[in-house]
Amino acid sequence: MELLRDIAHISGKSGLYKILKPGRSGVIVETLDDKKQREMASANARVSVLKDISIYTEDHNKSIPLSDIFLKIRELHGETVGEEYKNYSSNQLFDFFGAVTPDFDRQRVYSSDIKKIITWYNVLSQYLPEIFTAEAAAEATEAEVATEEAKA
Repeated sequence: MELLRDIAHISGKSGLYKILKPGRSGVIVETLDDKKQREMASANARVSVLKDISIYTEDHNKSIPLSDIFLKIRELHGETVGEEYKNYSSNQLFDFFGAVTPDFDRQRVYSSDIKKIITWYNVLSQYLPEIFTAEAAAEATEAEVATEEAKA
């Protein structure tokens, strides 16, 4: 999901932000919602680009990119995950996430992390659905190339 390189979460703020361009004292971002508010995220702000986020697995030498998690959620749950997840207990959230990625590390991934990932997924599905269609098209092309190479 190449488009995730332009989407960020700013620590201490809710929601996701589209990175527009760097400024002198930070980076200019725009909210991913109906308001489309622009603001400057200072150089001191902890900005996490979604492309760089991955999930711990039980194999400590491996992690799963957030983009793979989003694609699996899309495959299992469709365009959005219902709001009932907000009332899930920790065990229910772990069961939900276990269906998405069975080998995630239950000691280092917290229920709050899972809620945040689901919320991000819903925001991306609503405001940037093209990231899922573009990714699906890219995967289909890669599969075709692999099939052609296998035949050769």
